[in-house]
Amino acid sequence: MQATNTSRLTIAALLALAPCTAMASGFYIIEQSPKAAGRAYSGEVADTGPESLWWNPAAVAGQKGLSGQIGASAILPSGKVSNAGTLIVRPGQAPAAVGGDQVTSNPINKGVVPTGSIAYGLNDKVALSLTIAAPYNFTTDYPTTSWARYSALKTSLRTFDIQPGIAVEVMPGLRVGAALNVEYAKAELGNALPNLSPLLADGSQKLQGNGWDMGYSAGFQFGRGPVTIGASYKSSVKHVLKGTITLDGLLGPLAARNGQTATTATFNTPWQAIFGIRYALSPAITLNAQATASGWSKFDAIRLGSPLNTAIPENYRDSWAYAVGVDAKVSPKWTLRAGVMRDLTPVRGTERDARVPDSNRWMFALGASHQFSPRATIDVGVNYLTLDNAPINRITAAYAGTAAQTPVLVNGTVTDAHVLILALGGRFSL
Repeated sequence: MQATNTSRLTIAALLALAPCTAMASGFYIIEQSPKAAGRAYSGEVADTGPESLWWNPAAVAGQKGLSGQIGASAILPSGKVSNAGTLIVRPGQAPAAVGGDQVTSNPINKGVVPTGSIAYGLNDKVALSLTIAAPYNFTTDYPTTSWARYSALKTSLRTFDIQPGIAVEVMPGLRVGAALNVEYAKAELGNALPNLSPLLADGSQKLQGNGWDMGYSAGFQFGRGPVTIGASYKSSVKHVLKGTITLDGLLGPLAARNGQTATTATFNTPWQAIFGIRYALSPAITLNAQATASGWSKFDAIRLGSPLNTAIPENYRDSWAYAVGVDAKVSPKWTLRAGVMRDLTPVRGTERDARVPDSNRWMFALGASHQFSPRATIDVGVNYLTLDNAPINRITAAYAGTAAQTPVLVNGTVTDAHVLILALGGRFSL
């Protein structure tokens, strides 16, 4: 059934494209603190304050009064997705070139990711917190004339994560915390469908859906002398999107497939285990290191509900990211930062498609903070990411399992991919 196969490709795209927009690999956006951006997200799980709550809900234990942070990151990606001999095999016909524009430049839209956190100390031990984040958030557009049109046209994903939490200082230097992650997701995804004759215009498919789902976070921090260590765990979230799949523009024997079908798509985001350390080398210099294990193997398949009732294997693998950075307090009011991160993709080298042009990347960071008063600070950060060139080679098939089955033998490359990120935010305490 056409809706079954092509909807597989569309929903898979929802989950996989964000890597080119996000700082981190997979479809996760790590840009949740302008302060953290300045040191390549190298010390967050072991640092304190509301700006670290996304990484560790224990970060505000023992604080007094009200504090908060707000920020935004402008994400400016660029790169080229190029054809290297993709073929389409229509029933009863010899393999033929897929045609279309052979190079698509900058298919990922520029965007802004907002973030904010607030915390209130109930007493000198216990604090409540609330973090608002957009952990998966992007839009991408391939033109209808692109060689990659059968894999991707427009893909849009918006998520909002509401993270209420509680943190407790159980003894001097030891802080623990826990939080819920209540997450809303909304998606629109589309791709072209080949008609049986190359002389006919393409048809199209679009999926729209949304839903609320929930996970949790937990963590601890321990400080003794110049050293603070931290660790946290953020659970996988099982997302269920309810919506419709619309097929249009199919002609001849395929025309009966046109129409709209209500369905659901279920998938799991990865869990994260984060480990970090901060070492105050002197009153002015603090060194940071952080490692993040991401359980991308949870994203093993996308499961479609009634009336489609099928599953699409994704076969993502678990991955790691490693970061080091430094904070340098150069005056009573100014702190400078720098850092570097190596982030490894969860996408297997034999299963990369045009919707998922993700590869291993380096991130280089600079940042600064200016304390206007004892209760107000502004943070800026600049990140530059370089992504490895990589093949696009995941074979797809329209109308799989039917007499109309039309394989698309994908052969392409993603090259010259890089991302500039500009982050600006402020912190306050009352």
